[in-house]
Amino acid sequence: KPLSSYPISFELLEYFATMVFCCFSSKPLSSYEISKGKYGAAFSSVYDNQDKFDISMCQAPCREPCCLMGTMLCFCPVQVYMRHKALNHVTPGSGWSNYKCCQGYFGGCCCLQPGNMGEQMCPSCCMCAEAAICPGPATSATSNVVREAYQLGLDEDDVRLIRCSNCLFYFSCLLSCVASMTECEGDDALARVVDIVSDVTFCCVSGCMTAQVHHEMNLRDSSVYPKRELMDR
Repeated sequence: KPLSSYPISFELLEYFATMVFCCFSSKPLSSYEISKGKYGAAFSSVYDNQDKFDISMCQAPCREPCCLMGTMLCFCPVQVYMRHKALNHVTPGSGWSNYKCCQGYFGGCCCLQPGNMGEQMCPSCCMCAEAAICPGPATSATSNVVREAYQLGLDEDDVRLIRCSNCLFYFSCLLSCVASMTECEGDDALARVVDIVSDVTFCCVSGCMTAQVHHEMNLRDSSVYPKRELMDR
């Protein structure tokens, strides 16, 4: 049966996605979680820092609602703008000169390595491609530029995000394996539901993370916080 034939409303999926995110432990990441997976490794240099973003991701919808909605409606243009803003916030007047794919936080694949993909020839076009092809790492990389510049650690929402992302990834792989080995229509429907929950969670988290970074940069620009140079990766 098609997924539309099942009595599942968008509101129910949105509520379930929120519960999935919030049910994960907010305890500090273990060394195993930091060492395994690209997302955990990307936070390895800052996860033990005591300073945090001024607002958490759960506070972002109320504190920066326009940025949140703009990100969810125009994801790629917003990510291009935010990366340029973050790079020039940390190193004023640098333009795109410090840009590389995902800022080197998430490694590469075979011959496709950050810094060797033509970024210097056409950085804005490369950033557009990054936002379209790798939306999750693109959002996290911009956050990490600001996080690393000011040595900001992980708050409870960040920890839940990493654990939720790991869970959804492994659960999706498990469902794909089960669906490929069986002919049960229920497996396909369940896999589609998980995909939708994953998409809703991603949209919400990406919007909140972008709004969090936007708020932090505006706060730093309007205060006497010391600026730090962008760390070369």
